[in-house]
Amino acid sequence: MAKDYKFKINGNDYEVAVNSVEGSIAKVAVNGTNYDVEVQSKTLLKPMPPKPVHVAPATYSATAPVSPARIDQSAPAGGSATPLKSPLPGVILDVKVREGDTVSAGQLLMVLEAMKMENNIDANKAGVIRSIVKRQGDSVLEGDVLLTIE
Repeated sequence: MAKDYKFKINGNDYEVAVNSVEGSIAKVAVNGTNYDVEVQSKTLLKPMPPKPVHVAPATYSATAPVSPARIDQSAPAGGSATPLKSPLPGVILDVKVREGDTVSAGQLLMVLEAMKMENNIDANKAGVIRSIVKRQGDSVLEGDVLLTIE
């Protein structure tokens, strides 16, 4: 975590961020320009804590619709097709299945990017992919049907 300072030297304003300290070398940015600075002082410099690590993508399981009125109208009549809906708005990065594929509950079907995070979209039940509504690169809103499983 960088420590930010504002200095005024001879009437000029400087924004300084101390990004890390290792031994007697400090990595700083002065008004957006990076420098490695050697500290020549008898004061002991403490190393800064490491930067946070990347967190694994979140995994979402879509849920079956609450009422029959919410079932996708393009589903075959009398079938048990269940629409898989997007849990949040984003962009489809990858589609891992094709129409006609047999899938198991919890299987990864799509990867959705939302707020610069990759989110796994998993099957909510075992079955056969009947239709894929959204493709790679498509933008989706929360609640949009992504595909149907029968």
